[in-house]
Amino acid sequence: MSFSTNMRFKFPILAIVLQIVIIILFGVFVKYDTHDHSGPHNSTHEDNTFLNLYPLFQDVHVMIFVGFGFLMTFLKRYGFSSVGINLLIAAFGLQWGILMQGLWHLHGGKIEIGILKMINADFSTATVLISFGAVLGKTSPVQMLLMAIIEITIFACNEHLAGYLGASDTGASMTIHAFGAYFGLAAAAVLYRPGLKNGHENEGSVYHSDLFAMIGTLFLWMFWPSFNSAIADPGLNQEMAIVNTYFSLAACVLTAFAISSLVEHKGKLDMMFSNYARCCSGCNTGDLCCWRSSHRFISKVTNLGTTT
Repeated sequence: MSFSTNMRFKFPILAIVLQIVIIILFGVFVKYDTHDHSGPHNSTHEDNTFLNLYPLFQDVHVMIFVGFGFLMTFLKRYGFSSVGINLLIAAFGLQWGILMQGLWHLHGGKIEIGILKMINADFSTATVLISFGAVLGKTSPVQMLLMAIIEITIFACNEHLAGYLGASDTGASMTIHAFGAYFGLAAAAVLYRPGLKNGHENEGSVYHSDLFAMIGTLFLWMFWPSFNSAIADPGLNQEMAIVNTYFSLAACVLTAFAISSLVEHKGKLDMMFSNYARCCSGCNTGDLCCWRSSHRFISKVTNLGTTT
């Protein structure tokens, strides 16, 4: 990753200052959740919530750091930047997310850290990583850190509002995916340079960049059932989220490849189109994944329309 020389001091100073501020805030406001973990979040009182949800947390963690990181390598000149800055954003974002989301759920003036808080912190970073795809190659690490601060703060408010209104968004399709996409488009519009309206030589992919992006897509595709079910109510809701997402993803793959071949004038497969179409299925299923009364074909049909 090569950046302008004026980054030599700006980025290190900002990064260190932000980390010191976060350490101080954690020391003042954050404590461990020492409550009995065999509470209402478990199907049985003997189960330990933390250990039960930790496998789902691991899956979400892989999606954030590996899936999104390699998905962004599609541009031929920004492979190192995409993976590296993805790691930077995620590492900072999960800490900032704990604070911003925790402010809405204080217990005795403290933010209690548990496995659900850690999962939600990863979710908060996903919004910035989605937006990152719209500004990749246009922003510096300093700008991305500032963008993460603003976006995660707004996300926490948006998520709290959705919960207050009782909106059904188990897989966070509205609060994460839609919000992240629109925020990224808005940021890209602000950073738009009229001189590049005809494109740029670096705006494209090559064989190996598409291959790495495919790896990211596979990680996202495999772990999306965990993403959609991680914060669902344990029991039937969580099971429905996993099952519906699982079959919707499978149906979307066939549709994505079919449409990709159909719209290409020689009938060849466009890997970039297929990559993002398959990811759309996981995003779209988030709002439907816990529907108990619906047949599984509903989510399949919905994702068919999303892919097209």
